[in-house]
Amino acid sequence: MSTKPSDETVRWLGPDEERAWRAYRAMVTAVQAATARDLAAAGLSEADYEVLSTLSERPRHTSTLREQAAKMDWSRSRLSRHATRMEARGLVRRAPDPDDGRGCLLILTEQGMDTLKGAAPGHVASVRRHFVDRLAPEDLAALERIAAKVGGGAEGA
Repeated sequence: MSTKPSDETVRWLGPDEERAWRAYRAMVTAVQAATARDLAAAGLSEADYEVLSTLSERPRHTSTLREQAAKMDWSRSRLSRHATRMEARGLVRRAPDPDDGRGCLLILTEQGMDTLKGAAPGHVASVRRHFVDRLAPEDLAALERIAAKVGGGAEGA
């Protein structure tokens, strides 16, 4: 049995819907590429920055691998491989999770915090330059409402 929908069950996009979809994709691609380039100049990837910044917000700068993977919407194995690379650079370290014998904790190192503190001002400037400052306050409010409807917004992330 085929799971492919037949042509008569497909709700094809209308011209307005297709333009909106393509505009959204172009916007996301452009903003992500620009901010990623700026982060790379600081020696970090977007994923590195996400790990460092979210760990910096946690008590004792520590998170379980499971919690961090869920926050990033990554598999634990993908995050584990990435954490191995970050650990080799001295940005994070791992420790056994005392609450889960099979799990581990990710801990932001002093070097990781220093790296984040060095990169954060440039990253915020990049986000402003490539996104925030190009929009009016009402545009930002509309995007926040749209994000809440489509993906859960800031509260659901």
